[in-house]
Amino acid sequence: MAGISSDVIRGYNDTIILYLFMDGPSYGYEISKRIKQISDEKYIIKETTLYSAFTRMEKNGYIESFQDEAEVGGKKRTYYRITDLGRSYYQEKCEEWELTKDVIEKFIER
Repeated sequence: MAGISSDVIRGYNDTIILYLFMDGPSYGYEISKRIKQISDEKYIIKETTLYSAFTRMEKNGYIESFQDEAEVGGKKRTYYRITDLGRSYYQEKCEEWELTKDVIEKFIER
């Protein structure tokens, strides 16, 4: 079976990313690696998709960025963390998923 189409999962990238921030602050490469690992490599998020999501979610107030004091290869790493607004948005998206799943399952043959 092929991986998940980015079209199918696009609306839930924020949910996936926010879920991972619930454990604490992280940075792009680590988030990407965890998505791949947790999905058993069925979903590999593109770097451009990930950073577009970070930018959009930061603009909406769901996450905030900060620089790590320790430099990595001469460059400070940008970390992101979830905000209280982001936690509320995550809960809304989880509820929306339950509704979506209930509807779509009515149209899936098994």
